[in-house]
Amino acid sequence: MALSAQQIPRWFNSIKQNSFITATQLRNCFQRPGKTLMYGVSAQPQMSSDNCFLQWGFKTYRTSSIWNNNSQFTKSSRQEIDSAQSTMLPSVNEQSQETQKIPNFDSELSLEGLDDVPPLSPLQPISEEEAVQIIADPPLPPVSFTLRDYVDHSETLQKLVLLGVDLSKIEKHPDAANLLLRLDFEKDIKQILLFLKDLGIEDNQLGTFLTKNYAIFSEDLENLKTRVAYLQSKNFSKADITQMVRNAPFLLNFSVERLDNRLGFFQKELELSVKKTRDLVVRLPRLLTGSLEPVKENIKVYRLELGFKHNEIQHMITKIPKMLTANKRKLTETFDYVHNVMSIPHHVIVRFPQVFNTRLFKVKERHSFLTYLGRAQYDPAKPNYISLDKLVSMPDEIFCEEIAKASVQDFEKFLKTL
Repeated sequence: MALSAQQIPRWFNSIKQNSFITATQLRNCFQRPGKTLMYGVSAQPQMSSDNCFLQWGFKTYRTSSIWNNNSQFTKSSRQEIDSAQSTMLPSVNEQSQETQKIPNFDSELSLEGLDDVPPLSPLQPISEEEAVQIIADPPLPPVSFTLRDYVDHSETLQKLVLLGVDLSKIEKHPDAANLLLRLDFEKDIKQILLFLKDLGIEDNQLGTFLTKNYAIFSEDLENLKTRVAYLQSKNFSKADITQMVRNAPFLLNFSVERLDNRLGFFQKELELSVKKTRDLVVRLPRLLTGSLEPVKENIKVYRLELGFKHNEIQHMITKIPKMLTANKRKLTETFDYVHNVMSIPHHVIVRFPQVFNTRLFKVKERHSFLTYLGRAQYDPAKPNYISLDKLVSMPDEIFCEEIAKASVQDFEKFLKTL
């Protein structure tokens, strides 16, 4: 049905209102995915868009009116109408070109929206090609007999290896291996290393020290400082403490009470002065960390079995501290040969206690060679006296030249006859 002249303006208004499309809708329809327009906004494109839709509505009205009122138009009339329509309605290409020129009215909003994009979820599906490119670290073994399986995954173990720590020795103790795996290098180990450095342990000595005393990482740093302070209060110098810790790595693992009891034992049992007691443990700090049973047993052997007096024991112990921890059988065999076979009295042995620290077969070989040459004379009151010190301490060349007055070849030939 044709519209009256009064209805045409009202129809135009309804067409204009219903056909208005927001910039956001146009962008969603025509903008390419992933592209954001960054150009300024102009009023002219919006007017062109409205005119386009008004022309389209007017064409629709004109077409419906013509077909309802002039169904009998001639061919020339149709051509006239078509030409009129073509002058009012833009072509499809023109519409697409103008659509592409529509600016992005919410460009700033689009940029702000990028910050709100949720992160990729670990459950997000991926393609097979992406899955093949993922390189995953091998899982840690739940149980292992070697620390080698954990070195690549543990910063602590890697740095300990760089310090020279022998993990192959530590892993023989399961508790120690578990301890190292639980430690953090920065929090638990670094402060201990700095403490040892301040104590005087050199960089090239840290590896050997920590290989033997890995348990120091379980000690509280304040307790370690307290034990050092105790030794300093007993007039041990810093050099003495460094030497003791280096030769007895477990020294600082013992409490102040135990260290004090050990020092008191040696001072009381051997009746030594404070200075001699301090010198004794500095030369052999294992006396403070080892068992006291061998020490007590050896003291009894010297007194009861070997027949040395108390002051003689003091003299020998202060010169050769290892005599306190020597093997009981070795002590008795060495004394029996030196005293009963070589006929050397107690007071001479006391002057040269190094004989107890020498391998017995070496003493036997040299004494037998001197006896063969007729030069085995150990009495200091007689000529051609040979001291026990020279007998056991000199190398073969000097022993043959100065003591035996023979060649090394003769000594070697004699040894083949034994």
